[in-house]
Amino acid sequence: MVSDFRKKKLLHLFNKFFDRDGSGSVDKKDFEQAAENISKLRGWKQGDAKYKETLDTLLKVWDGLQSVADANKDGEVTGDEWVSMWEAYAKNPSSAYDWQNQYCKFIFQLEDASNDGAIDSEEFSTVYASFGLNKDEAVAAFQKMAKGKANVSWPEFQELWKEYFVTEDPNAPGNFIFGRSSF
Repeated sequence: MVSDFRKKKLLHLFNKFFDRDGSGSVDKKDFEQAAENISKLRGWKQGDAKYKETLDTLLKVWDGLQSVADANKDGEVTGDEWVSMWEAYAKNPSSAYDWQNQYCKFIFQLEDASNDGAIDSEEFSTVYASFGLNKDEAVAAFQKMAKGKANVSWPEFQELWKEYFVTEDPNAPGNFIFGRSSF
């Protein structure tokens, strides 16, 4: 059974980044919309290689997510299905599905706008502000996530990622990788 604390974290991710219309479920269109929003943030237009790469990656994430989480096979993943899927992940995070690893890498690359192999506070907070989160809160979340350091490397991010989905400790740095400074 997922604790209230972990459920809040999981639904934060689900609601803020995928179920943008508040319907209670996500489908392929939500991932297409996410690709469009991300491309707009980065200044990529339809037809640009980076737009296509973003769309292709997010559609692979969707296909993987749907195949694992869509328990009733209705073409949508509800908040409850999302939580159940991540609860299964938490039991053995070293056995992540390919799409979960792709999603982790995609988020890191999205945040690493300078493509220098590390995320800094400005890169991090700009992404989360573009999704409607408070930029100052995202900066505070970054400081907690980075433990006061100036940046977070890819290997560090991978560990923080796992921690987000499994930890019950409200002060664990991984809790803050999606721009929120408290739950």
